[in-house]
Amino acid sequence: MKKLIRGLREYKEVYVSQNRDFLEQLAHGQKPRVLFITCSDSRIVPSLITQTEPGEIFVIRNAGNIIPPFGAANGGEGAAVEYAIHALGIEQIIVCGHSHCGAMKGLLQIGKLEEEMPLVYEWLRHADATRRLVQENYGGYSKDELLEITIAENVLTQIENLKTYPVVHSKLYQGKLHLYGWVYLIETGEVLAFDPEAHQYVPPQTQLEVVGEPGRFLSTSAPPVTCDLPAYNPDDDLPPATMPPLRRPAAANSQVAYKSSPGNISWLSPEQADRIYRGSAHPR
Repeated sequence: MKKLIRGLREYKEVYVSQNRDFLEQLAHGQKPRVLFITCSDSRIVPSLITQTEPGEIFVIRNAGNIIPPFGAANGGEGAAVEYAIHALGIEQIIVCGHSHCGAMKGLLQIGKLEEEMPLVYEWLRHADATRRLVQENYGGYSKDELLEITIAENVLTQIENLKTYPVVHSKLYQGKLHLYGWVYLIETGEVLAFDPEAHQYVPPQTQLEVVGEPGRFLSTSAPPVTCDLPAYNPDDDLPPATMPPLRRPAAANSQVAYKSSPGNISWLSPEQADRIYRGSAHPR
């Protein structure tokens, strides 16, 4: 506590005294450009990672960077998503997982949590789609590899969950909202972004569109750094035994992506599949 109080004093004496005009402007309202959804882990500091100033990013944090499917929970996540898009006009959402995530470790052994941490157990059940996907599709991997895979796949699951919210579904249909999946590597400070075309995690700068040249993206001179997800060619009848299939990229038109029966979404529990189906088709 003493360290926090010293920090408060230093903040007021140094930062506030040098930025009074800026803070007064912030008092009149906020205009963040990005909704940043990440874990509550103390090692993750969104403004530090992105080098952003107060007022630039709107943040949702919880254990495991989880966004329950629409209608699955009455927590603050859904309200924050709706407020960010409808009230603040945010057009970009980033879901950012991270290496060594304790929530994902717990998800892989969720049965052990029920008695010791019942609230954590109930919360992580919202990520059951991730657990089942990994359990049913990734065999023969070590404990550490499974954790990396779970972290990466969970980011994609939460993006799918976001699409079940009416306000997200509508903006995506209009082309006025963009969703991004990131994984932050604590040990190196590296951030990797999911590329739906390559179906792997790559340096995020490769996804920046060149201004004035639609369809052309920046490239990086550094060799590609990919998250340890196995490659899979969807044209193959069956992947090699050592290369379990990744979830295939969602259809470009989200309206089409959810018209099939919820029972066909094999990596979800029946309840979550039904919520996703109903949520995407829910009238606004």
